[in-house]
Amino acid sequence: MLATKLLLPDDTGLAHACDLLAAGALVAFPTETVYGLGADARDDMAVARIFDAKGRPHFNPLIVHVASTERAQHFVQWSPMADRLARAFWPGPLTLVLPLKQGHGLSPLVTAGLDTLALRVPAHPLAAELLNRYGGPLAAPSANPSGRISPTTADHVRDGLHGRIEAILDGGPCTVGVESTILGLANNTPTLLRPGGIAAEDIEQVLNTHLRLHSDTDTLTAPGQMASHYAPDARVRLNATQADKNELLLGFGHMECDQNLSESGNLTEAAANLFRALHDLDNQSKPIAVAPIPDIGLGRAINDRLRRAAAPRP
Repeated sequence: MLATKLLLPDDTGLAHACDLLAAGALVAFPTETVYGLGADARDDMAVARIFDAKGRPHFNPLIVHVASTERAQHFVQWSPMADRLARAFWPGPLTLVLPLKQGHGLSPLVTAGLDTLALRVPAHPLAAELLNRYGGPLAAPSANPSGRISPTTADHVRDGLHGRIEAILDGGPCTVGVESTILGLANNTPTLLRPGGIAAEDIEQVLNTHLRLHSDTDTLTAPGQMASHYAPDARVRLNATQADKNELLLGFGHMECDQNLSESGNLTEAAANLFRALHDLDNQSKPIAVAPIPDIGLGRAINDRLRRAAAPRP
């Protein structure tokens, strides 16, 4: 078992994180969405260790994080549509899936054998500083055991992966709280592959077109598309108006409950609180009932995570 180190968000911590990554180690770091489990995306052995540490299926592709749009263009076939989206939403919680460029130099494990790559430029200042100092692309899925609740604090990462990774760079709680929106651009038809921290309506406004929606029956082309995902140990029941006996109620809006995502009914606040609340309730070892969440804006991302959390386990 590894001795997982907690690194402070200072020059010493960042330098140590860069040294570890250069040596093929795994370092969890904060983004504005959730904590990512970082490894050099060019290093086959390091990327393989991500799958091993998480228990992640190798057919599930990874998102690569880079410091800028210019660096993203080294790895994929860029397009005018990608440029419009990057100008509008990067740095930020939007992942673009584009065709790989010849000679990209990335490990084939990152793409799970696909001819496309998922890329984003995170907005979290500590993630941005790490990427700038390191200089290379970091493959970084969420820093948690595969299929479990995503981590929004360093403590969540430690609880799930202590002894499996070398270090955690502690940047405090994540502000967005749900993973990035993933948008497929491979066929020049913008396709919403996963709802997330950027609302689909905002993307449609920038592109002046409707997005094609990915179906659960479509081929797996991006992270976060497995039917059961983001799941606590406890059973999850959706659209509950009250808790049954022995259940805990996760509420939304003004209501009596054990935890409330947002008493004021604010979807941005609810998204930021989602995974923390699920972690807290799951620690009480009781089934979780969840109040209805409006399926608009960020509510779509929240409901996507909740449906996968409540899905039958494989």
